[in-house]
Amino acid sequence: MLRVLAHSWPLLMGVMLLMVGNGIQGTLLGIRGNIEGFSTYQLSYVMAAYFLGFLFGSWAAPKMIRQVGHVRVFAALGSLISAILVIYPVYPDWMIWTALRVLAGFCFSGIYITAESWINNTASNETRGQALSAYMIVQMIGIIASQVLLNLPDPTGFALFILPSVLVSLAFMPLLLAPTPAPAFDGSRRVSFARLFRISPLGCVGMLLTGGVFSAMFGMASVWGAQEGLSVAQISIFVGAIYVGGLVLQYPVGLASDRMDRRKLIMGLSAAAAAVMIVAALAPLPFPALVGVAMVLGGITNPVYALLIAYTNDFLPREQMAGASAGLIFLNGLGAVFGPTATGWMMEQVGPSGFFLFIGALYVILVGYAVYRMTRRAAPAATGAFRGVTPGASPLAVEAVLDEAVLDEAVLDGAVLDGAMPDGAVPEGAAKP
Repeated sequence: MLRVLAHSWPLLMGVMLLMVGNGIQGTLLGIRGNIEGFSTYQLSYVMAAYFLGFLFGSWAAPKMIRQVGHVRVFAALGSLISAILVIYPVYPDWMIWTALRVLAGFCFSGIYITAESWINNTASNETRGQALSAYMIVQMIGIIASQVLLNLPDPTGFALFILPSVLVSLAFMPLLLAPTPAPAFDGSRRVSFARLFRISPLGCVGMLLTGGVFSAMFGMASVWGAQEGLSVAQISIFVGAIYVGGLVLQYPVGLASDRMDRRKLIMGLSAAAAAVMIVAALAPLPFPALVGVAMVLGGITNPVYALLIAYTNDFLPREQMAGASAGLIFLNGLGAVFGPTATGWMMEQVGPSGFFLFIGALYVILVGYAVYRMTRRAAPAATGAFRGVTPGASPLAVEAVLDEAVLDEAVLDGAVLDGAMPDGAVPEGAAKP
């Protein structure tokens, strides 16, 4: 790990600063929007706009990188983010904020893809797994740290908007001055959505649903907290607990997924999440219990996302995994666009408890569909290794994680993988033995 840090610390430091800046922005807008008198539904559009921009950026950024290179794309998008962050308090209008959030989502998507390609390029085959683990950990640390910084200045002033702008600007320095040259960028060839659905209906439907959960959870948590009358400190603790839960439960869930039918694990985790959300919606819980709810929610959502990718890849040859994962991530992003607006509508109808009710409803649907799919075909006889992946990771990072997983399996098996389907695994619609 020390060897990885010696080569990659400028990149990892830059990523952490980016995550701190983005984490402050996401929570702060919900708090400040409530102070400015925006309605819940108006704020839901503001939050959803980020995911719309992120979705578009994941499609457009690779083309931009091929045309003008990593450095120019990174510098241009980073400069735009810094400007956006200081414009928010100057024009406190929800429609202007919505437009700015689309731009912010687009820029952050492009920056993540650029940074992740650099990180992947600095690692050798022997250190890639450690580099990817460090990258995921740094992401979580950055988000958690951002919630701490929210408690320093007054949210009614300008300081909390200037702070992330400065942090994002500082993030460019270690990345652009890193001695590692900008890598070549090779995009993955996507598997068509029709074929992807035939291969894994549960993977496709599950990713669409977890996209709604993820965006509702991270986009509307601060809006819910403001409506509940929580203080800035309490809101930051609640949001931070979501990320802590995701960090803590990744490994034990991954360990379990390699020893049982992944569909049963997806179903069980989703049922647990649904039950906790219903309790949180119906019972007046004290704040410490709400922190526990946040940890459970984050601890389940992140692993379920990774489980759906791993389950789909169990039915694919190696050369199609990256393309299939890119399709799954797109479906997740599509679901994320509608998560905040649907949550906002629910909260307008039933009050703050609509936040938990909407997330719980999505998990109930996922439980039902997982049960249905288990009646349609057997689990694959052989499964690939589970790797923790956060919902915010770009297709590039997921592809690198998959490469490392396949390499580890080859080493453990003592054989060279030939891209064959796992024993007993057949695509949906194919003749079964």
